[in-house]
Amino acid sequence: MDSKSRYFDYIIIGNGLAGLQLALALSEDVFFKGKQIALIDKSDKKENDKTWCYWEKSPGKWDNLVGTSWNYAHVYTSKKKLQLSLYPYCYKMLRSVDFYNSVKIKLQKKDNISFIIDNVILTEEESNSIKVTTSSNTYIANHVFDSRVDHSFSSQKEKYINVIQHFKGWVIETTNSVFNNLDTFTMMDYRLKDGEQTTFMYVLPISKNKALVEFTYFTSNIVKDTTYDIFLKRYISSILKIKNYTILEIEKGNIPMTNFPFQKYSTKRLTKIGTGGGWVKGSTGYSFKHTEKKVTQIIKNLKQGKPHTFRLFNKRFKFYDKVFLKVLLDENQKGEWLFESFYSKNSTTTIFRFLDEESSIWEELKIMYSLFSFAFIKAFFKTL
Repeated sequence: MDSKSRYFDYIIIGNGLAGLQLALALSEDVFFKGKQIALIDKSDKKENDKTWCYWEKSPGKWDNLVGTSWNYAHVYTSKKKLQLSLYPYCYKMLRSVDFYNSVKIKLQKKDNISFIIDNVILTEEESNSIKVTTSSNTYIANHVFDSRVDHSFSSQKEKYINVIQHFKGWVIETTNSVFNNLDTFTMMDYRLKDGEQTTFMYVLPISKNKALVEFTYFTSNIVKDTTYDIFLKRYISSILKIKNYTILEIEKGNIPMTNFPFQKYSTKRLTKIGTGGGWVKGSTGYSFKHTEKKVTQIIKNLKQGKPHTFRLFNKRFKFYDKVFLKVLLDENQKGEWLFESFYSKNSTTTIFRFLDEESSIWEELKIMYSLFSFAFIKAFFKTL
């Protein structure tokens, strides 16, 4: 379809993870055959702007795009080293540019899909439609799926719990074989920290002489770019014992870990999706598998004529996330202890089921008991 056509059944604002997964799901379901769908984004998504990691039981839907995967994980604290077998799960890494390219190729073959490179300025809900105004045009749709974060998040975030997962990572290449255990990655390493804050190193070996090494903060404040560099250099030299290496790629980002009610900004004809819809799990910052699940639920809702946000969120797990975030916000120095208790006192299967929001009440009680402390009790009652 000509991108200058003004009417669409569905308009998706944002060609990121959520937008592209939703467009692909719509295009692959015969129920939506013939529906005209537009994807509007100011970027053509040709660069690798992030790396997604996630766990799942293999085989998975995106395995053809997964570059590297691991069956074991290490968690290092200042007191101990934990070795975790992930079975029956596997931890996988997917470069965003590979995802973008693969999905766009599939969508571009569909005659009912239009890609529009433009900047969305305004959405206006009308009685029987919704109008989307861009820098160069105006479009009308029956429904809009919008991945943009509402401006209210900045103006009202003081009312909510907000912790930022911010990080900088280097893909390094060494002259010698250093990363010889390619079946294991470092999930968290607290042996090098920035003071008493919750900070840790994250290491994903890609080959024997290549790895992504990333320094991560779970804090309410952002640091200078050079601060990440200082800790990355120190970790590579003092912990990994690497003297000679080349930085091949640099990755930076910040992810909101919050209980802000993004979902409340959905309306009858506009559904917030992705980060703007609260699809990033508040307590971890992970989004890939949660996006896949929420897209599946939206497709189901559309086909059954139910509200688009029906069963997208579970209040019980929202509460758990809120307690966890409250501990990190009020007593950020407890982060190392919190994660050590979490990973050392629970099975990997229970942990992943809990984080995937698939656990039973009994499993959740066991996890709560493993985190039992005065800090956790205070946070628990403060969130009630």
